[in-house]
Amino acid sequence: MESLKNTLFQVAEVELSYRAKVNPTLRPKVTCAQEASDVFRQCWDDSKIDFIEQFHVLLLNRAKHVLGIYRASTGTTAGCAVDARSVFIAALKANASAVILAHNHPSGNLTPSKADTDLTRRLSDAGKIIDIEVVDHIILTRDGYYSFAEQGAI
Repeated sequence: MESLKNTLFQVAEVELSYRAKVNPTLRPKVTCAQEASDVFRQCWDDSKIDFIEQFHVLLLNRAKHVLGIYRASTGTTAGCAVDARSVFIAALKANASAVILAHNHPSGNLTPSKADTDLTRRLSDAGKIIDIEVVDHIILTRDGYYSFAEQGAI
């Protein structure tokens, strides 16, 4: 009985660390949707923007400098599932104060779907609980972008 009791209380140790390998002065600053779109486009796989939907997250510090970009999900031509936990795990691990969300529409249509709007609201609400601001959600196509923030939808 004693050995069973000891094994029930063995747990893994969790350690959080953050190692920035980029000089802070070299990090781009994102102050508007156009700048965010430009940063996302630099890291987006151009061969997939018209092919499959992907969801990326820009991780920002308090001064809105880019800490990193996290590819949260890759889906199909019709959509991709996004796990809110993975979005905010990445933000917390990078010690981000804010995030900008982005996904592409392979169809080329910049109009957000109800699912896009619902996801934006859900992630924004989750961010408020842990004090990580969702600054914007951008939909990208080869020819342009849609910004929830610019449209007053976030």
